[in-house]
Amino acid sequence: MTQARTRLDRTAVLCGAREVLDRTGLDGFTTRALAAHLQVRQPGLYWHFPTKADLLSALAADILEREHHASLPEPGEGWETFLMRNARSFRTALHAVRDGARLHAGYHRRPCRESTNLSEAPSQQIRLLVNQGFEEHSAISALIAISRYTVGVVLEEQAGAHDVADKTDNDDTFEFGLTALVDGLAAGLEKPL
Repeated sequence: MTQARTRLDRTAVLCGAREVLDRTGLDGFTTRALAAHLQVRQPGLYWHFPTKADLLSALAADILEREHHASLPEPGEGWETFLMRNARSFRTALHAVRDGARLHAGYHRRPCRESTNLSEAPSQQIRLLVNQGFEEHSAISALIAISRYTVGVVLEEQAGAHDVADKTDNDDTFEFGLTALVDGLAAGLEKPL
């Protein structure tokens, strides 16, 4: 169902892109389908996003911004609790849209370590881990490992979305792997140098 014609701005394009992605999946997503959904001419989209890749990158970031509610540590929170809570929220965000894990893996732009535009969330995450005993490089590696584990799990879950799968089994399996990762990080942190 197409929506009534509204003012075309970045927000409208991203909302429409999310609706089209949910309907078509990443393989079927086209700017032509998005333009038809928004009842605009296709070149109008390029005013806001010069390429389809730019649009999908912005969509990946928008989904995280709207759906990932545990990206910042809470005051006094232990690193283990934060990593578990963050990974669960990230998984939920990736599941919020069809092919969310593929969208994230293919189009989410990660700030490089040397970037002066490092967003506040990674900075606070790294700072939490460093303040609780991690070397900076190890803190970054821990965050990357858990992020990649989460994306990988959701990729498999979403690839099997057409199969009859028991969500409880998926949740239990995710929790088992996440706990194993966090326990391994804790064991490594406790080893004397």
